[in-house]
This record gives sequence, structure tokens and C-alpha cells, in this order.
Amino acid sequence: MRRTAPGVTVLVVCALLALPGCAGGDAGAATTRTADSAAAPAAPSAQPVAPKSALAGLIVVPNGYGPDARELSGPFTLQSFLGTISGVPAEDRALLLNASFKEGYQAVRLSPDREKQYTIRLFRTGSKRKAQDLRAGFWSQDIFSGNYSVPGVPDIRTGRRVGPNGVPDEIEAIAQAAFVTGNLLAQITVRQSGPITGNLQPDTKLATALAQQQYKRLTTKSG
Repeated sequence: MRRTAPGVTVLVVCALLALPGCAGGDAGAATTRTADSAAAPAAPSAQPVAPKSALAGLIVVPNGYGPDARELSGPFTLQSFLGTISGVPAEDRALLLNASFKEGYQAVRLSPDREKQYTIRLFRTGSKRKAQDLRAGFWSQDIFSGNYSVPGVPDIRTGRRVGPNGVPDEIEAIAQAAFVTGNLLAQITVRQSGPITGNLQPDTKLATALAQQQYKRLTTKSG
């Protein structure tokens, strides 16, 4: 699906999860009092609280990959998705409303060398059929030059492409996958940038492995 232009900075939402392990949080805001207010006690500052999401515990991310502070990671609502993640808010609003969108979660990670970015998004919809329709709508927004197989994940859509990324003399390679289980849509994207003179190729191997792990996580009964 389309995304906001590279370089757009957003605040990282607290409660960054991880499997196998990751943590995050928001810094507290200090409060001050003036002499005029000394007679009355100041109200304690209210800390922003990120919405809780059961989807957090369902996310799988690559080992060794750290948070990407340029992108939102954490739960999202309809409005926060349209305002901070979507590249085509009008289209995506219609798709999400038609899907009876309930909640979502995004995790964005960077490889240790900071050259590869991994993004996983989960969307909880009104039904499996609506999740499939949402996937079809998002998928129609992108153009891919080919696809690849992901053994063990039924009815998965995959795509790969190499093209300009908006930076002079650079290109980006993208491997993407999307599958539905129950009323959940899972989107996986692996992207990396490099010089236009290089032989950059989408990392379909990483995308395949993580799609398999994510599918297993979503379809394994806990307890």
C-alpha cells in the first residue's frame, strides 16, 4: 500500500513490543509554578496514555532489528492511521470504514546497519470477508514487477519491485506480503535503499521467513 513520503518524522508511540524482546516509553513532561499560583496547589500534569491493544502481543519482528524513530510504532486508530501513516487518506478512509475497522498496530524496525527497514501492520476488521476486501483495496494501490512464494501461508499475496525512492541517484527495493487469518489482515514490508548503479534486489528471503513466523503466531492457540 502507499505510505507517507520518506523522511516524514512522527513520534514513536509507547509500548513498543517485541518478540523476542523490546521496550519503549514516553518521556514525562515537567510542570512549573509561578509566584501568583503559590497560594493554590498546581494540578498534577497529565501524562499522555497510548491506547492499549491486544494486537501488540501478536507482532513478530526480526531479531537484532531496533526501533525506527522516524516512523510510528504502536497501536493506531482510524484517525491516527490516516494522519500519520496513510499516503492516500481519502482512499484509505473509505477502505477502512467499509471494512468495519476496529483497531490496528504497526511495528517498524531497522537493521543493525540501518540500511533495511521492516514494517508489520495488523488490522482488525469486522469479519474475514471484510479483511480480504481491505487487503484487495490496499493491494490495488501498488504496482509490483513480480511476486514470490511463501510456503505454509495459504492465500497470501506477495509482490516485489525496484524503483526510485525520491532521492537523487538512489533506488529502493521492496518485498511485500499480505495475508488474512480470521478478521485480521497482516501486511509485511521489507524495504532497502542503495545507489542507482548497484544491483539492489528485494529481500524476499527475509519477507518470506517473517511472513511464515507471523502467520504461525496468529494461528497458534495460546494456552
